[in-house]
Amino acid sequence: MDLDVDGVHQAVSTGAVPGPTHTDTVLARAFERATGHREGAVADYIPALAEADADAFGLCIADVEGGLHELGDTRTAFSIQSISKVFVFALLCDTIGHERVLDVVGANNTGLAFNSVVAIELNDGHPMNPMVNAGALATTALVPGSTTEDRWTTIHEGLSRFAGRPLEVDDEVYRSESATNHRNRAIAQLLESYGRIECDPAAVVDVYTRQCALRVDARDLAVMGATLADGGVNPVTGERVVSAEVCRDSLAVLAGSGLYERSGEWLFEIGLPGKSGVSGGLVTVAPGKVGIGAFAPPLDTAGNSVRGQIATAYLSRALGLNVFASDPHVEEKKGRP
Repeated sequence: MDLDVDGVHQAVSTGAVPGPTHTDTVLARAFERATGHREGAVADYIPALAEADADAFGLCIADVEGGLHELGDTRTAFSIQSISKVFVFALLCDTIGHERVLDVVGANNTGLAFNSVVAIELNDGHPMNPMVNAGALATTALVPGSTTEDRWTTIHEGLSRFAGRPLEVDDEVYRSESATNHRNRAIAQLLESYGRIECDPAAVVDVYTRQCALRVDARDLAVMGATLADGGVNPVTGERVVSAEVCRDSLAVLAGSGLYERSGEWLFEIGLPGKSGVSGGLVTVAPGKVGIGAFAPPLDTAGNSVRGQIATAYLSRALGLNVFASDPHVEEKKGRP
């Protein structure tokens, strides 16, 4: 996909972002640049998602100091979908630890589609990655709780703490997904047959479907991303949600597989951990700096927001967020010793 970054200077990644005035200026340019792109199509394999406004577009930056910069439809609600995977993964890592999650869920790309059954069989029942559906279902199943509702409460309250406000389930999306999630049910049963899910697989799918149906907006995604950027502390509420070590692990997984089969291209072009969802949401994290939340429903063929990717690519370059962008002589060029 052409991310429309020709001619955009790659600023060097440093330990801080520019001041708020410059950030607002760059945000406006990113928004304007992406608005003109009409490529992509709204997801329709979940009937409720097909009703989204293809013209909606919101873009928000939340910095680790609690500052918010936003343009467009940043308060338009949509279902979080697959973006929930990273935050549930973080909650689980914080609860049961790095090694246990790595053993059961894994952290490697499958090389196949996000909802592949073949990938499970080829890897002897191992989900391989928490950002594909098999790994996400295994992650949800591992969330502690004596009942299904206990697990749901842990996930619901945890994602709300990431957002800094109580999140609600979109009942229409939940019902629509529940009526069409046949493949996820099959994946959960297959994982159970391999001993990767030890509780009722139907209940696991139900909780997973509910977490995907939580309503967020672009501002929420930016704050959630900024919480991971700030070592697990929500910069708006000041509450510690997860540990700094958990943020490190979660961002490492995102860097390798957050944008489905386009993850390698994303990391090559943008140089930041990110996660997309088929409702048009996109969260990107610049560690120690900012979280970026975008919402634009038209998707590319891999299921990633077209305008969200283009705007984020511009922001990454213009604000010097790319973690791989360095210049050993940058201080000399600024006239500093």
